[in-house]
Amino acid sequence: MDKVPTISRMLPITRRTLPGLFITGTDTGIGKTVITAGIANWFTRRGVRVAASKPVATGCVSRREGLVSEDAEFIAAGGDVRFALDVICPQRFSEPLAPAIAAQRQQCELDWAEVDRSLAQQCAAADVLLVEGVGGVMVPLDRQHTVLDLARWLDLPAVVVARPDLGTINHTLLTVTALRSAGVSVAGVVINAYPAEAASVAEETNPRMIEQWGKVPVLCIVPRATGRLRPQLTPDIHAALDLVDWAMLADRRR
Repeated sequence: MDKVPTISRMLPITRRTLPGLFITGTDTGIGKTVITAGIANWFTRRGVRVAASKPVATGCVSRREGLVSEDAEFIAAGGDVRFALDVICPQRFSEPLAPAIAAQRQQCELDWAEVDRSLAQQCAAADVLLVEGVGGVMVPLDRQHTVLDLARWLDLPAVVVARPDLGTINHTLLTVTALRSAGVSVAGVVINAYPAEAASVAEETNPRMIEQWGKVPVLCIVPRATGRLRPQLTPDIHAALDLVDWAMLADRRR
């Protein structure tokens, strides 16, 4: 019987010393980028220089200048992050697959040195570091490392973005357990895309159950992003995120 692969503890990138947060989620398409951009905007509005990194993205679009991560575009615009898109997102792949598979199909390897250079460039001119993962915590980034390895190696408090509906208790508690088992501090959970006008019984009760069973705070409940072509950071999203002191959560010295 094949052995279950073990999680590597080492990554070929330098740990940064800035205060910061690692934004992950219970699944793909959960709204991590909206929350990352919103938190970046929270810091920017308070005069804090933000380094916002999405080290790896898949499903990128091809343009004249090459592959572009639309998530990086959203973070840069929503958070008023003043770095080039290829610095915010240094590793980009065209197919919407797990990075390890997307890289293999492009016949290349994930370039950790490029990730390290992008982090160094941003952190040299920033006060806080926000890093957004790709998919969920067990998504393979290359042949040896998962998103969980990246979260553990960067050693930033994790914010777990979760959906509001039926099934989210299981997905959220599994994610929180995996992070804690790897030694990652969990700052809390953000319930995203909440249907305030038409919440079901499950959606009304899930936040309390997550707090009770996960022994983890639900930091805020964020309404669904609107926008015909792409999401937008609306005033009600800002209002929900403004209930949280993100600077305190990002401070490693707590």
